[in-house]
Amino acid sequence: MTNSSIEQEVTNVINSIDGELRKISLKIHDNPEQSYEEVKAHSLLTDYLEQKGFIVTRHASGLETGFFAEYSNGPGRRVGFCSEYDALPGVGHACGHNLIAIAGLACAIATRNLLERNLLQGSVVLFGTPAEEKGSGKIRMVNNNDIQSRVDFCMMLHPFPSEGVYGTMLALDSVNVEYFGKPSHAAGAPFNGRNAVDALMQAYNNIAMLRQQTLPTNRLHGIVTNGGNAPNIIPEYASGFFYARSVTREQLKTLQAKVNDCFEAAAVATETKVKYQWGQEGIVEDVFQNDTLAANFIHFMENEGIKYESKEWQEKQASGSTDFGNISYVVPGLHPGFKIVTDGPNHSHEFTTAARTEDSHRRTLRAAKCLTLTAVKVMTDDKLFEKVVADFEKGKQE
Repeated sequence: MTNSSIEQEVTNVINSIDGELRKISLKIHDNPEQSYEEVKAHSLLTDYLEQKGFIVTRHASGLETGFFAEYSNGPGRRVGFCSEYDALPGVGHACGHNLIAIAGLACAIATRNLLERNLLQGSVVLFGTPAEEKGSGKIRMVNNNDIQSRVDFCMMLHPFPSEGVYGTMLALDSVNVEYFGKPSHAAGAPFNGRNAVDALMQAYNNIAMLRQQTLPTNRLHGIVTNGGNAPNIIPEYASGFFYARSVTREQLKTLQAKVNDCFEAAAVATETKVKYQWGQEGIVEDVFQNDTLAANFIHFMENEGIKYESKEWQEKQASGSTDFGNISYVVPGLHPGFKIVTDGPNHSHEFTTAARTEDSHRRTLRAAKCLTLTAVKVMTDDKLFEKVVADFEKGKQE
């Protein structure tokens, strides 16, 4: 079968499930579930994939809302795709994970069709990866060897306000910090107390001042999760939750040490005790984009009329963090962004609205078609696959 015939077949399959995918997207969007609570989305997606002929493993990798959906026609290359489906507190699907969910479905189903008709040889796996917003679903799967044991390369899509493949995805870790003081009457005997909220505020200010003295590519942000119980009691307990991000894991370790000093200094200054714990699942890695996979995806997107800025320009655009980074260091990976029309950035109410439009749906399926064609090319071209692997091995050594 010719390349044009394969492309038409992929297009036909995705078009044939267009209406079904639209309904799934809207159902996920209209029923936002936060990280580890994606029960409805998990059921919706796994039931649909089973109907489409996949072997589905629910509650995969020890994750209540994780899943694997697999199909194989025998030996050959193994491609993985990822779907995400968790929402954000307060703003719902402001990162467009309803679109990411159906992008994964489209890619997996189109690839499965080619395998079923023996137009491809190998396997396809769709990983249902919960809790991306808490940066840990994919980490658990990687730590359990559930991804690298199943696929030779892995890809997924993400909506953004602009087109881009090389926007910098930062390494990230989170930390819970607690301060323990001594309660006392805030008016009658404040001098007998030790103020845990003062300690947390001092730590917050320490971190705010640290921003000026750290790399401009670093990011530090946090919230107060417990700020005392009543204003007439010197607070005995206070807590906060912070993120630290850097371009690389090594830079992140340096930043974490400085944040720890901020916490400790605040405890000394306020005569309180401090306890802090960084993310238990491990660091969210920066994304290592595979250049060969990227070049082929860009080629197919450009055939659809999409234009890209230079790689150098894209790399200067920081776009957040994702646990797909951890996948990209165990198998060759690609995590390109695609544009949806929005009046606001990711994690805004405006983006939530944009993630529901018909135009965003169309753009999602166009990108899914191009990602599927990228997978097909790598699965059928030995030299291209060798180049994908060579890029991966070279990058790990740098």
